[in-house]
Amino acid sequence: MEIIIALFAAYILGSVPTSYIMGKLIKGIDIRDFGSGNVGATNALRILGTKVGVFTLIIDIGKGFLAVNIARMIIPEPTDLILILTGLFAIIGHIFTIFLKFKGGKGVATSAGVFIALVPIPVALALFVFVFTVWLSKFVSLGSILAALTLFVSELIINIWISFAELEFLIFTFIIALFIIIRHKANIQRLIDGNENKISFNKK
Repeated sequence: MEIIIALFAAYILGSVPTSYIMGKLIKGIDIRDFGSGNVGATNALRILGTKVGVFTLIIDIGKGFLAVNIARMIIPEPTDLILILTGLFAIIGHIFTIFLKFKGGKGVATSAGVFIALVPIPVALALFVFVFTVWLSKFVSLGSILAALTLFVSELIINIWISFAELEFLIFTFIIALFIIIRHKANIQRLIDGNENKISFNKK
């Protein structure tokens, strides 16, 4: 029963459409009608401004982090697989939110929160790559793609070092990294064509 409650809570928590709520509260708009039409933190930053975008990013990261730790609190001695499933439900909730007819964001920020709770060292490396890439190129999509790859490669190296003692985490990072890249298929094509949108941090 505790596992079912944790999975349900993770999905509902992940489903909270932060940027949609902020758009309604701050500007009285449906953020899906502007920019990329996405309800992720990137579009919030682009449409609602840097402060709101960063706030949205932090909340979306927090959703994934909190979901995993709720499982740790209510489930006696949860296995790694249970924690992974809980994190996965939070990510699925963000991507397929029940509050917006199952159409949500790309899952990058919520995935980051999940992995902060599960594998903090690979996340730290991925975060560095993300920040450096976005700062240098102004392409959030490119930063997200390279961060996803960094996350998987880092976890792979760690598993090789510890004789694959974290195999479940390695498989999970591979699946999520692959999914994030697939979700950025259109962005990859725009990057190749040279017409991908750059982010600006000047908007308040």
